Amino acid sequence: YRFNDVTYRWISLDNWTYIKHFWRYLIQLPLKIMVTYAFIFVCLLCVVNSRYSNSFLFISYLCRKWQKVNLVFEGVDTVAQILINNITLGRTDNMFNRYSFDITSVIKEVNFVEVRFLSAVSYAAEQSRCHKAYSIPPACPPPVQKGECHANFIRKEQCSFSWDWGPSFPTQGIWKDVRIEAYNHYHLIYFSLTSFFGNAQQWSLEIESIFDVVSSKPIAGLVTVNIPKLQTQQTFSVKLQPGEGSIVLLVNINKSSTVEAWWPNGHGKQTGYNMTTTFIMEAGYQIEKSSKAYFRTVELVQEPIPGSPGLSFYFRINGRPIFIKGSNWIPADSFQDRVTYDTLWLLLKSAADANMNALRVWGGGVYEQDEFYDICDEIGIMIWQDFMFACALYPTDQYYLESVRAEVSHQVRRLKSHPSIILWSGNNENEAAIASNWFSIPYADREVYIKDYVMLYVKNIREIVLTEDKSRPFIASSPTNGLESVKEGWLSQNPYDTHYGDTHFYDYSNDCWNWTVYPKTRFASEYGFQSWPSFSTIEKVSSTEDWSYTSNFSLHRQHHENGNDQMLQQIGHHFKLPQSTDPIKKFKDMIYLTQVMQAQCIKTETEFYRFSQSEIIKGEGHTMGALYWQLNDIWQAPSWASLEYGGKWKLLHYFAQNFFAPLLPVAYEDKGVLYIYGVSDLHVDHKLTLRVVVHTWSSLEPVCTLAKEGVTVKAQSAVPIYKESIDDLLERCRNCTRKSCVITFCLVGEGGLQSPTNHHFLSSLKDAVGLEKSHFSASVSQQDDIYIFVLQTTAIAPFVSLDVGSIKGRFSDNGFLMTEQKKVVEFYPWEPTGVEELEKSLTLTSLVDVV
Repeated sequence: YRFNDVTYRWISLDNWTYIKHFWRYLIQLPLKIMVTYAFIFVCLLCVVNSRYSNSFLFISYLCRKWQKVNLVFEGVDTVAQILINNITLGRTDNMFNRYSFDITSVIKEVNFVEVRFLSAVSYAAEQSRCHKAYSIPPACPPPVQKGECHANFIRKEQCSFSWDWGPSFPTQGIWKDVRIEAYNHYHLIYFSLTSFFGNAQQWSLEIESIFDVVSSKPIAGLVTVNIPKLQTQQTFSVKLQPGEGSIVLLVNINKSSTVEAWWPNGHGKQTGYNMTTTFIMEAGYQIEKSSKAYFRTVELVQEPIPGSPGLSFYFRINGRPIFIKGSNWIPADSFQDRVTYDTLWLLLKSAADANMNALRVWGGGVYEQDEFYDICDEIGIMIWQDFMFACALYPTDQYYLESVRAEVSHQVRRLKSHPSIILWSGNNENEAAIASNWFSIPYADREVYIKDYVMLYVKNIREIVLTEDKSRPFIASSPTNGLESVKEGWLSQNPYDTHYGDTHFYDYSNDCWNWTVYPKTRFASEYGFQSWPSFSTIEKVSSTEDWSYTSNFSLHRQHHENGNDQMLQQIGHHFKLPQSTDPIKKFKDMIYLTQVMQAQCIKTETEFYRFSQSEIIKGEGHTMGALYWQLNDIWQAPSWASLEYGGKWKLLHYFAQNFFAPLLPVAYEDKGVLYIYGVSDLHVDHKLTLRVVVHTWSSLEPVCTLAKEGVTVKAQSAVPIYKESIDDLLERCRNCTRKSCVITFCLVGEGGLQSPTNHHFLSSLKDAVGLEKSHFSASVSQQDDIYIFVLQTTAIAPFVSLDVGSIKGRFSDNGFLMTEQKKVVEFYPWEPTGVEELEKSLTLTSLVDVV
């Protein structure tokens, strides 16, 4: 609320201790009695404890004496000493690791567990002070972020020390499950499966099981893998050696069975097969593991392109090139215990509903919880997975590297079964940081940091990934020149080279409607513009005095240097700034304009990347990915996100639904000539009709229309389908000038196939002639579980925005150019509501309402 991120800074500077009592007999009782006690105990815990709150779940079998008892922490945030009965079990220093402590010899009838946390801020500062040989920049974030220093010296969520879109909340506590594991003979720690498609045109599964064997002698037994739907069953003889070790089994899928592959959203089904793996060992203890088997291949293709220097950079899924459409994911909350399954489902389903097929899990946050990847598997969202290093250089002393190695091994083992993950990436922007000398390192000292870079990302992280997972590609950084960076010793001179790899691109000063400022890159993995979240979102965390674009609150929430001014500058290129004498209306108008500007800017840039996929111009092009920055918000503040904190869709997200549509006509101007491309992600060619309509701003009746029939739009490509000089078009459509007319266009085919209607502005809208204030009316009715909004207008209305305040849900379309008298929009609620409540909450805004 308001300025509380600063007010409550003291919490992260203090040390905190978690304590818990538990009783040994729950672990040692026979199963039937133990289950009864455990049920009562867990019920009590549920009453008195919050989601994690250091609750222990007890697992037991019929044995009365256990050979080994472990206290397991799935996630500790971050620096802590773990004690049981005043005996130190060990220490933690890595938020991303899993910790298991052997408590077999120290457990008593009544037990007292302590987790003594040390302030992450204090620890990071001390680690920095101890690193005396040379500095590891950056020391601190920019002052505008109001953050803490030395985040790079602690293996913790980097953005919890602040970022340019988020607050500083360096949390400490138990952020994942805690449990006791008690077992005899052997115990399964990790279980994973990855699919391969071999030369014999046959699918196979590699199953890896990592065990802790407490027996002093090897344990032999049988492992049976059964996938009923694929008529596949195989039994293997195995021998487990004492200690921790793994067994790897290769299961060949029955050739007579038809395997349905897992496909990204928009390209096919996300088929998974129920699989049971049963371990029956000579000790008589049986483990049965149920899992889902998915079949998909992924290749990162980097090869020469005819007519162009450099190499391609695109993904082939199941042998098919896929244009990557999506965004970048940041942590959904500053406090991870708030991120529920429902939170994740809402955000990820919103990505899929906007025709996205991929997200990049950015390297300054966290490796997401299992449910995140489960949902992505289910709905077809591919994941570009960064390791958690971002915008900084990092130490490489032995202690730090050991912690990182444990982290990487754990995370790859935990996550590699997910077909949604298509790439491991070593870090965010650290190759670029050294290459572009972000931290003003003297040239003579540069080699020290290059050596550290290669040591961390290549000799450690890459080596572990290649050992643990051979089923998907690895790159060392993003942006990178890919194989060219490797050739240059893993650090290219210019990681932003458009002829290789992926690029990050931001430009807030040039006119965002000018497509020529954008790089014709192989793959755009970050780009974006800021906007403010809607008033209903800001209202919850502010007071009346804050509702101004220049208030202390507005300046406090903006963590990007000059961010509020940059938005005004970009708006000013094409729109008139609000001048209302009513301060709250003026603030709401500003919020609206920032969202319109952001949506139109990212639309222009994304469409440029999409129409560049099939062409090479002056050696550049074959763009095969567009991941804008960023999908979601971590709090209520101005940011690059298209989904507000809480999940509400900004206008950008509605635009994304259209600019990521599987079939889309895209227009741009070059030297006075209008070009329209047909962009398709569909798997077959289509003969379509291109409909071009020209309106004057002053009339709902078209000035002229064109229907170009028999237009061939090729599968998975972008092809030019229309070309005409603007002068000729204006002459053909009489009474039209650049300032008085606007062009809309769409593609229509047989069987209901139709693209969204797109638009092309012939001038800035602040110069538009004939725009009139429209008189809107809206009626709301209910049809099953959705609500129908019927809008009527008396004049053309640009950027029509429907807003129902804090009522949770989304519209079928929003922010649109209304060129017809009537438009029907559906509303999909995310919680119970009603017609009366929606009518009461509805506000309708178009560009001419901004005064």
